[in-house]
Amino acid sequence: MGTNTFWEDVDRHLVRYGPAFTPRIIESAKGVYVHDSDGAAILDFTSGQMSAVLGHAHPDIVRAVSQSVASLDHLYSGMLSRPVVDLAKRLAATLPASLSKTLLLTTGAESNEAALKMAKLATGKYEIVSFDRSWHGMTSGAAAATFSAGRRGYGPALPGNLTLPTPNGYRSPFRRPDGSYDWEAELDYGFALVDQQSTGSLAACLIEPIVSSGGIIDLPSGYLARLKELCAARGMLLILDEAQTGLGRTGHMYAFERDGVTPDILTLSKTLGAGLPVAAVVTSDGIEQSCRDRGFLFFTTHASDPLAATVALTVLHVIERDELVARAAQLGKQLTERLLALQNAYEVVGDVRGRGLLQGIELVQDKAGKAPADALGQAVTATCLERGLHLNIVQLPGMGGIFRIAPPMTITDAELHAGIDILDASLNEVLAGRS
Repeated sequence: MGTNTFWEDVDRHLVRYGPAFTPRIIESAKGVYVHDSDGAAILDFTSGQMSAVLGHAHPDIVRAVSQSVASLDHLYSGMLSRPVVDLAKRLAATLPASLSKTLLLTTGAESNEAALKMAKLATGKYEIVSFDRSWHGMTSGAAAATFSAGRRGYGPALPGNLTLPTPNGYRSPFRRPDGSYDWEAELDYGFALVDQQSTGSLAACLIEPIVSSGGIIDLPSGYLARLKELCAARGMLLILDEAQTGLGRTGHMYAFERDGVTPDILTLSKTLGAGLPVAAVVTSDGIEQSCRDRGFLFFTTHASDPLAATVALTVLHVIERDELVARAAQLGKQLTERLLALQNAYEVVGDVRGRGLLQGIELVQDKAGKAPADALGQAVTATCLERGLHLNIVQLPGMGGIFRIAPPMTITDAELHAGIDILDASLNEVLAGRS
């Protein structure tokens, strides 16, 4: 099929479901590279859809999928297989003791949907609080708790969804006398607004430990602990969405470990399947029992599928065997150093933030004014692709273009630095062309 015919068929037959498609036809992927129809190798600094933490076509995953498809892949959702129970046991062993019960699903939106239903059922309440830059999925309940995009034109969202200000230290107006970010005041202010709007039925707070689609916003140290206190005081459950931060990417097995805070419900997806459709909800005995007593129902086509469990078990095994959590922490330090060097070198690199192998830089017109630099971000993205690097840029109203940098944890030192070299050269090229 020729390239011209391919794009004509795209225009004729595909529903456009987001931003413009990347202008390359991808033919194959292996390791940290995807390969296009011209034979060009493109460094994948987004791990597919922020998911392929073991890279593409990892031999252990290929072997596990091949064996499972040939023997045990899909069952009636009321049937159980050994891989599903083994996964639940293995997940529990990586988590605090209170997180002991697992529901195996397929997508992040689905896991958040199930978690929200559990929280509502267990508490007998219905109001959900999430960040005003949040992204938790496109199904109805998850979409109602998503505020960064996709809210216009679809009619009423589910009732009872309230927001907290996203703790963006780079742009927040909440400042101490010395100019430093006052997240405590902002969080208290946010909950005062929540209390004012609530009908007295606060069920849960759903957040990411690092707000990814909202611009790589890392929660300040101490924030998560204070948030859990505020939730507990109101009888709310704390749900952490670790779709992108779970399983080692931040330099901890789970991002909440840095803060010593255990959620009431944990959702996992993207990284759990390393690029394949696997997700899970993990909660306590008490919450699971309460939901069971009240008739919890989340009976989906691919709940407890053995193929998904086999993939997730393999991912956990590889991460432990190859010590990839420590590897992500080590590589993360190198990545931070390189990004800070870019910040020092370019007036348009306003902020560097994130942890481990989930970091970002925010592009601005200049450091003093912090004016968004949307066109610059688009130009740098295109130039990076031409040079062999795929990056994702988040562009939200009132914020500059933010590059999300999330390569696979299997990336080598040389590949990591090669990618940042391309970003550096692309910034230089675009800015030189403007002068």
